[in-house]
Amino acid sequence: MSDYYCLPFSTHPLRDALYDELHARPFQVVSTPQQISHLAFKAEPHEQNAAFERLCELCQRYRVEGPAAETVSFQQDFGEFAVRWERHMEFYALTFKRPRGTAHPFAERVIDLLPEDWLASLPGQAVAAFHLVVDDGSLETDPEALTTHFEGERLIISQPKGGKAFFCTAFKLHSDGFGRFLVQNRGISDYQMGRLVQRIMEMETYRLLAQLSIPLAKKLSPGLNEMDQQLAEMLARMPKTDSSSGERGMLESLSRLSARLETFRAITNYRFSATRAYHALVSMRLQNIEEEPVDGFMTANEFMSRRLAPGMRTCEAVQNWMEDLSRRIERAGDLLRTRVNLTMQEQNKSLLASMNRRSRLQFRLQETVEGLSVAAISYYLVGLIGYLLAGLPLEEYGLQKNLVLAAMVPVVLFGVWWTIKRMKHRLIKEPARAEE
Repeated sequence: MSDYYCLPFSTHPLRDALYDELHARPFQVVSTPQQISHLAFKAEPHEQNAAFERLCELCQRYRVEGPAAETVSFQQDFGEFAVRWERHMEFYALTFKRPRGTAHPFAERVIDLLPEDWLASLPGQAVAAFHLVVDDGSLETDPEALTTHFEGERLIISQPKGGKAFFCTAFKLHSDGFGRFLVQNRGISDYQMGRLVQRIMEMETYRLLAQLSIPLAKKLSPGLNEMDQQLAEMLARMPKTDSSSGERGMLESLSRLSARLETFRAITNYRFSATRAYHALVSMRLQNIEEEPVDGFMTANEFMSRRLAPGMRTCEAVQNWMEDLSRRIERAGDLLRTRVNLTMQEQNKSLLASMNRRSRLQFRLQETVEGLSVAAISYYLVGLIGYLLAGLPLEEYGLQKNLVLAAMVPVVLFGVWWTIKRMKHRLIKEPARAEE
């Protein structure tokens, strides 16, 4: 669009896309009477791309103009029927419609006009598949007549748009494998009917997608209960564990428990988040329908409050359970690591005390060895001096060898002691200088 205008100032590169996003999926215009079949497939990104290619193939078969690349919504008239295609985050939707012409609302289906091989080639897994009939008032709306159209199922009936429309469904799969919805026009325009029909289709599609996490929540509950019990048993054993090996074993068990829980959270995080979003959309669509009750029957809003809301609360409870269990495992791990650290500190304290005792003993032993070394060195030095004195003429000077040798002993002892002390002092001082 930016190619058609030029502004005197710079604009954000996403400015046009932000405007187009609001109109990416416009409401349909649904005339009365109308027959509609709606499909929604849960699909991965590559499957959605493949579904887009199938749509292009269908356009080529019927020789109609196909969708533009990267489009998220496409609507085209194929002659006998019209097709609407929409791409969403984790699913894509196909809506087929044509004017209704049979007396029985669900006797002939618009989806039967589609090529069977083309329908079989659609990628992904169908989550929503239902028929919706827009009636012009020719059908009887008393409960007995309506029950025959819904194969005897209990009905949900209301009057949307302040009584200007009539809504009926059973929220069940019927013998053909499709759900069924009936909307009777009692005075609204084609534009209003289009908005009403789209909200009903979105309500049912989002309702089914929201329920995808309920089986997952039920499947995880026994495992969470087992982990909860294991954690309680560990916490009960913790005060009785007084050995470092036992504490390390419990810490390893807590690590395995935490890893298993994180696996559960990784599996369910996106699914539960999507469930909350879909449930909010379902509630919003129900409010937009503006139902008025019919005596003796539940409205769609009441039915969802009674049947869908408990399942959503179950998913929320399981997610909260995992979060609470994760916090408790983390606190237990912190407590156990604190115990291990205290035990290690006590062991280190005992080790240091033992090392101090050994150091004192070694110091005393060293002093003893030094004293013996002084005596031994002095002994040998005195011996050498004795040999030296033996060769000197001491008698000429009036000296006696034994007296001179005895006088030299204290001098030698002091000299040896002082020399060893100086050497020891130097050995201690040199490493200190090296460190500086």
